[in-house]
Amino acid sequence: MRSRLTSVVAVSLAVLVGSLGFAVPVSATEPVTLGDGRVWDQADVLTDAQEANLDAHLERLTADTGLDLWVVYVDRFTSPTSAEKWASDTAELNNLGPDQYLLAVATEGRAYYLSSDSSGPVSDDRITAIEQDRVLPALQQEDWAGAGIAAADGLADTRSGGGGGVIWVVVIVAAILGALLVWALVRRRRAAAGGSSGSRPVPLEELERQAGAALVQTDDAMTTSAQELGFAKAEFGDAATAEFEQAIAAARTSLDRAFALQQQMDDDVPDSPEQRRAWYGEILDLCRSASATLAEKSDAFDALRDLAKNAPEALARVQQLRADAGTRLEGVDARLAQLRANYRADALAAVADNAAQARDRLSFADARLTEAQSEVAAGDGAAAAVGIRAAEQAVDQASRLQEAIEKLAADLADAERGGAALVTELDADLAAAAATPDPDSRLAPVIASTRQNLDAARERLTGSARDPLSAVALLEHANAAIDGALGEVRDAQQRADRARSVLSQTLLQAKAQVSAAEDFISARRGAVGATARTRLAEAGAALVQATQLQQSDPERALDLAHRAAALAGEAMQRAQGDVGSFAGGGNTGGGGDFGGMLGGIILGSLLGGGGSGRSSGGFGGGFGGSSSRRSGGFGGGGFGGGSIGRSSGGSRSRRGGGRF
Repeated sequence: MRSRLTSVVAVSLAVLVGSLGFAVPVSATEPVTLGDGRVWDQADVLTDAQEANLDAHLERLTADTGLDLWVVYVDRFTSPTSAEKWASDTAELNNLGPDQYLLAVATEGRAYYLSSDSSGPVSDDRITAIEQDRVLPALQQEDWAGAGIAAADGLADTRSGGGGGVIWVVVIVAAILGALLVWALVRRRRAAAGGSSGSRPVPLEELERQAGAALVQTDDAMTTSAQELGFAKAEFGDAATAEFEQAIAAARTSLDRAFALQQQMDDDVPDSPEQRRAWYGEILDLCRSASATLAEKSDAFDALRDLAKNAPEALARVQQLRADAGTRLEGVDARLAQLRANYRADALAAVADNAAQARDRLSFADARLTEAQSEVAAGDGAAAAVGIRAAEQAVDQASRLQEAIEKLAADLADAERGGAALVTELDADLAAAAATPDPDSRLAPVIASTRQNLDAARERLTGSARDPLSAVALLEHANAAIDGALGEVRDAQQRADRARSVLSQTLLQAKAQVSAAEDFISARRGAVGATARTRLAEAGAALVQATQLQQSDPERALDLAHRAAALAGEAMQRAQGDVGSFAGGGNTGGGGDFGGMLGGIILGSLLGGGGSGRSSGGFGGGFGGSSSRRSGGFGGGGFGGGSIGRSSGGSRSRRGGGRF
């Protein structure tokens, strides 16, 4: 408790993090020296009465069971950022013994961990069950004092009872599971109906927040899982990783459906409160389904990679990847300067800071590799695996940031060529329109507008400040308008031929915009909220449909390609806004640790609940999970996970805790 502290560790870092992409300043705290009280509330989330009640509860735990529990509340964990490592470091700093436990809660970082000694009287499985079944529900309701009391009660229960205890546990668990099943079914029916008489349904605003957080979490974990799969494929081949690829595909199906529902609520068609309530519930269910699909494979994936066992070899491999990425980075500034000499700033906005971001990722990787080198030398493979995996992700992001520059350069060149062809076609359309009788003057304004867009596009396709992608967008808009005006005088075959003639370029444009948005969001996912991700998911879905229909229904395919391009453009705009808010005015060059947070690598930096106990994803216990196994922890492979959340090594090493 604050009045009894004998030592306070000052705030050492201020970061800008917020829910669903909006930034608020929070403080970060290093492992602390405990005072003579059992409650340490640096976050100032408890009232005096709550603190006194919790402290009394903890003292009673000691008197009744001989077990000691300390509860620490801080805004955010730092040095280390892992909830597990932070809690265990604090326990070790204060010389806690086998009968002594520590619950650490980051109220703003929304991460927690119950530190225990493996040689103590309470098994790791029981500690994990206390976290999942008692502490986590309280934290999810922001019942801070209740979380500490729940941990104490859980520990007390492990010391109660005698002979026949196992039988009673089975009976009680069965009863609880049955009650939970009934409760879940009733709640779902009530939620779908908007709440029956006597019930208090969750407010729509809260459901909206929960759904947005679930989408961010699940999307982050999908991204990280795909990244991890790529690492595993490179190491073990396609055959050894086929089951994990299938799991990702199945999870992606659920997540895509969830994004489609969110987009349906974001469109211009009004939805009733009952519809929105039902759809938010379905989004949450779909995200849970995706989480469960990946969680089923997480242990097998960890066993496949087993970075802890193979730490020396893995370290050498990632060090070489880091060196190669650094060599490639040397020419990036010159390449960007070359592009800036030919294209206007707006055309390069998606990659304008990619060189700086890549350097930040490599700086972050260097720090983690240095730590891992020391841990390998000390024979601590589990600890080294954490830094190795973090560095591996950071190097991969740095490489993707560099590749995005070349991809955009190629897309700009393609757009210039395609734009020139569209100009020729529009000139022909204008001539045809001018020769078409127009007794009621319906064609005249369309012709004038098309000429205006055509002139503006020509300007963007010439000179040293070109913007071919926006020029093509103008040309496609003009083309759609003139085609609509001339459609009445064209037969079905002519319309199909016309759509087919412009579809190829429109698809290229849409693919370029979707790809640019994907690259931007993936490398900055620690800052990007649900709206940008929803638009991107729907853009990708529309692009897939357009590609599938380009031969059988070119007119429909053209409409879908236009939709994909428009949604991708909105996704990029939203994502850039999220990153600007996260960085506090657009300053994204904050160094390696900031780059690690922005890239979604550092624990607790993801938005909208998008971090989990391990950060990006929450599978196997983060979002909607109930597994005692926190999938994706850094001790092994991390399938379905994604940020720093390692075991501390030694007697307090245990997968657990997580995101709330």
